[in-house]
Amino acid sequence: MNEKLKEKIREALSSVLPISLIVLVLTMTLVPMEVSTVVLFMAGAVLLIVGMGFFQLGAEMAMTPLGQGVGGKLAKSKKMPLIVAMCFLMGAIITISEPDLQVLANQVAAIPNRVLIWTVAAGVGVFTAVAFLRIRFKVSLSKMLTLVYILVFVLSFFSPSSFTAVAFDSGGVTTGPMTVPFIMALGVGLSAARSDKGGTDDSFGMVALCSVGPILMVLLLGIFYHPTDAVYTSVEIPTLVTTHDVVYTFLSAIPQYAREVLSSVLPVFGVFLLFQLITRNYRKRQMLRMVIGFGYTIIGLILFLTGVNVGFAPVGSLLGSGLADSTFRWLLIPIGALIGYFIVKAEPAVQVLNEQVEELTGGTVSRQMMNTAMSIGVACAVALSMLRVLTGISIYWILIPGYALALVFSHFVPSMFVGIAFDSGGVASGPMTSTFLLPLAMGACTAIGGNVVTDAFGVIALVALAPLIAIQVMGLVYAHRTHAEQQAVPQFAGEPDEIIDLEED
Repeated sequence: MNEKLKEKIREALSSVLPISLIVLVLTMTLVPMEVSTVVLFMAGAVLLIVGMGFFQLGAEMAMTPLGQGVGGKLAKSKKMPLIVAMCFLMGAIITISEPDLQVLANQVAAIPNRVLIWTVAAGVGVFTAVAFLRIRFKVSLSKMLTLVYILVFVLSFFSPSSFTAVAFDSGGVTTGPMTVPFIMALGVGLSAARSDKGGTDDSFGMVALCSVGPILMVLLLGIFYHPTDAVYTSVEIPTLVTTHDVVYTFLSAIPQYAREVLSSVLPVFGVFLLFQLITRNYRKRQMLRMVIGFGYTIIGLILFLTGVNVGFAPVGSLLGSGLADSTFRWLLIPIGALIGYFIVKAEPAVQVLNEQVEELTGGTVSRQMMNTAMSIGVACAVALSMLRVLTGISIYWILIPGYALALVFSHFVPSMFVGIAFDSGGVASGPMTSTFLLPLAMGACTAIGGNVVTDAFGVIALVALAPLIAIQVMGLVYAHRTHAEQQAVPQFAGEPDEIIDLEED
């Protein structure tokens, strides 16, 4: 077990180290900062790495088998209303426990936290049930996604513009480190019970559909709910003189995040206990392993959120405001692209998804392929986000062509890649995006006097959009190569005479 934890922490170190080095170089060149701030950032990076290692191991031990167990049992049941109700309940509960959503709710000052959280949870619950019905009745994922995204954009024109970016951002943050392992495993369990040729392909797409629900619900909230204008203030770094002050800053923040994590994870743990009491699905040894996994998950999330919120987010905001307030403000675009390339690898849920994709595809789609495609896509997305911050162009100019292209691709790409791509869009926009990239954009927007709600919010939405295109392009290349190989082999094997004639010529 210790060796496995060390392996996870080493993986986390290799993911977080590049982004940490980029930030350090920037603080020593373009945006000088106080030494205490840099020390705060580095201490946050250490907590983030250790927390990510604990979390990934915990998710592997607890959330994945729980999702597969619940999915398998639901798929075998013949009581359709009960299954739909359970899918809604599980989707809502797991969303309320999502730390990414808590982070976004704290940053959207115009909407009360509870209003936003419950709205988003209802959206995920509804579309968890919809995703189950799609798998059960073998509905094409590409056709369903086309219909729901047409509905999303039609509805967005009736919702206030101040809600558009927040709505699409909420679709990205709901599929984070708590939600993804469970929903991915739930999809595997539901599709495995079908035992047909398309079952494996349909195990993907659950996360994709669960990302749409929050967008629709927040847009509806915008139509019927009219909040007062909110003022966004810049982030303030506490005065730190000694290393003792740095340690005290983190220690004083841990109780707050411990309460948030416990209040989020305990309902999921309660579902696990209730499920076991009713079904007796797990043996004692597996039960113990899953309980330990929940413990690792709790420890990991507490350390992760403390490190990210105390060390990473403030520095992200300072970097954004420092770059935007200088003569080098246009460097925000290439610097944003560089940060985006590496930051997606530091998302815990991305690594969980990549491992499951590699396992389910038998290595056909490797973790390295997934990481490369997603890094390139997210780099482009962050560059466009920084361009929006500097110019104030409407998010529609990017979202509408981007989703149109992604949906067109979905009708030509192998169905497995469609599910993987749209699932990847959800997981790419996790806690690192909401607690570093969003503050970076908000800090830059505040410094140049822009509208934070319309110009800074939306970075998560664009990060969620990028893998939809990048991974489907990878799918098109894969399909083309496979088709070419299949045609080349029989031609070589079946027509030797023609080959000899060519050689004679």
